[in-house]
Amino acid sequence: MEMISFLTDNIKMPKLDRKAVRTWITAVVAGYDNRKVGRLNYIFCNDDRILEVNRQFLGHDYYTDIITFDYSEPGVVSGDMYISLETVKTNSSKFGTSYDEELMRVMIHGVLHLCGIDDKGPGERAVMEAAENRALEMW
Repeated sequence: MEMISFLTDNIKMPKLDRKAVRTWITAVVAGYDNRKVGRLNYIFCNDDRILEVNRQFLGHDYYTDIITFDYSEPGVVSGDMYISLETVKTNSSKFGTSYDEELMRVMIHGVLHLCGIDDKGPGERAVMEAAENRALEMW
């Protein structure tokens, strides 16, 4: 049962073509061992909230663009993804990309984590970036 939700936590909802985003995410997920989309929740928030989530659940004391909680089961990708729209905006300036492009990159980054791609170990960041770029080409 595919269910992709877009929620906000004390911040204005970004402009998204929700139907197009859902179709894109479903296609990206299918490219990983023909997995299906289960329940995906995007929770858009501000920097204060993502810092709070990072401290509470991960024990990290820093800002980030996305925190992904994985509830996937074999063959079905599910999870909650908290995205700080403030950090997305800051990063779009820092990396010289548009806000919309950076938002799509961060949104698919979380999904790629749910598909099993990591980015913390040696060489993993390059694998994640390549996967992000392939997914963004599909957008």
